Amino acid sequence: METDDVLTLLKDVAEEVVNPRFRGLADGEISEKNPGDLVTVADREAEVRITEALRRAYPDALVLGEEATAADAGLMKQFRAAAHAFTVDPVDGTKNFVGGSPDHAMMVAEVLDGAVVRSWIWQPQHERAYVAERGAGAWGNGRRLERPPLGDGLRGVTSRRSWIGRTLGTLRALDLTWVCCGVDYPKLVEGAADYALFGRPKPWDHAPGSLLLSEAGGFVGGFDGSPYRPQLDPPRGIISAADRATYDVVQGLVDALPHR
Repeated sequence: METDDVLTLLKDVAEEVVNPRFRGLADGEISEKNPGDLVTVADREAEVRITEALRRAYPDALVLGEEATAADAGLMKQFRAAAHAFTVDPVDGTKNFVGGSPDHAMMVAEVLDGAVVRSWIWQPQHERAYVAERGAGAWGNGRRLERPPLGDGLRGVTSRRSWIGRTLGTLRALDLTWVCCGVDYPKLVEGAADYALFGRPKPWDHAPGSLLLSEAGGFVGGFDGSPYRPQLDPPRGIISAADRATYDVVQGLVDALPHR
């Protein structure tokens, strides 16, 4: 599939099964995979449609969907060994979606020989499309994206609730992210924050945004100093930063954070 075809797929699935449920979910259309981990009928139906389309186009590639992995943990092991794979997050920010917040997204990433080579983020309520291709740049609604210059004092955000309000050295206290990686990464690219800290990253959450941010001049790596690769589990978490220098500063300070 051409890059534009995958974006069209996300937009079409959003119109068919996601947008009609926004602020209109019935009680029986929301459930928990684990305590506090919500899933909706929109997540499940969207993932099935996206997965089917990718498998038709790429029959030899593994498709790692968030909801399919919740039902079959063996998919993650297959993904780690796959030479060609796609990650699918049918509704990223499900809690936001359930709560009626427009800050949710649909995401796909293509992984080839361990590296993310293409990625797509569609924010259906904001009507914002973010697309990246390895070595070819990052784009927002057809406009080439470049990370703006850093301001005075680095602003950091985190999705880990226990880290909110913590300080790293002399940096500003950590704020909460937008609680949706499909919004968090575009916000980093656009300069709303300078770095973000994530614990226990899942490939479908971070593969798409990591390429978008990297192609816009940013850097994503583990707390241990290793570059982010979606098929590996970085120790403790990852740092998504505006540039390599910011990553290096933050990476030198993260040991001060509690492990829980």
